[in-house]
Amino acid sequence: MSKTVKDITAGTAGGILQVLVGQPFDIVKVRMQTAPKGTYSGMVHCATGILKNEGPLAFYKGTLSPLLGIGVCVSIQFAVLESTKRYFATQNILKGRGGSDGREFTAPQLVFAGAFAGVANALVSGPVEHIRIRMQTQPSVNPLYAGPWDAIRKISSAHGIGGVFKGQTATFGRDGIGYAAYFWAYEELMQWEMHRKGITRDQVPAPKTVLFGAAAGYALWACIYPIDVIKSRMQTDGFTTETGRKYGTTLDCFKKVLKTEGGAAFTRGLVPTIIRSPFANGATFLGFELASRWLYADSEH
Repeated sequence: MSKTVKDITAGTAGGILQVLVGQPFDIVKVRMQTAPKGTYSGMVHCATGILKNEGPLAFYKGTLSPLLGIGVCVSIQFAVLESTKRYFATQNILKGRGGSDGREFTAPQLVFAGAFAGVANALVSGPVEHIRIRMQTQPSVNPLYAGPWDAIRKISSAHGIGGVFKGQTATFGRDGIGYAAYFWAYEELMQWEMHRKGITRDQVPAPKTVLFGAAAGYALWACIYPIDVIKSRMQTDGFTTETGRKYGTTLDCFKKVLKTEGGAAFTRGLVPTIIRSPFANGATFLGFELASRWLYADSEH
């Protein structure tokens, strides 16, 4: 098995754990981000409303799309990240830096690797999250889409491939910036731990992996939450003026939301995100690291 296939497999394990842990929080976040101002007084109000009106299974509404899609997304993130790190390790060895294996990376190298992984991820995460958000925000009674594949079919048939990729500009911006911070934070913490204790990566305890993953998640959201709000607005907006389209472009969306709802609109849904982040991201990195240790047990990473 090639290193890339191992990275993809380990990333998929992390992605599946991320969805299973984070999905209930995510649906609350999306509902709060996209509902008209004043609909919900807070996270608890939103969550209890979903539970009362739609039942407990509603918290996993649209899960099939992210379970398949986020698994692919996270596998892409880690495959691109690890490939880029291997490239930098080779360059470091040639230049006599980065330790004996060249894997003591500089901050710019980690930021670049993370941003590259984020942009690659956005090619898949954009349509995956768009379909998930459409599924999460449609009514339970007489829903427009029977499932994610039905949503893809109907949207692409009516609006072309561009309809499926709605909100893609915001997604590229969010993921490029966010994953630069995300992977930089995690890898710096891992390197710090290894240097501090004189251990190898596979000797870092699992609880520390979860803790560092949680910290990385906060680094990501600290950089991108307002962009994520814009992305969610774009992806729940109508496709045409006849179907209620309010925003022409990403910039137009930002200006109109700021003008009509104020700066507070860009933090709506932040509480469930803050609560979700350490669990979902800790689980992601735990899944990736444990799977990687097993896959690379008999070979050099």
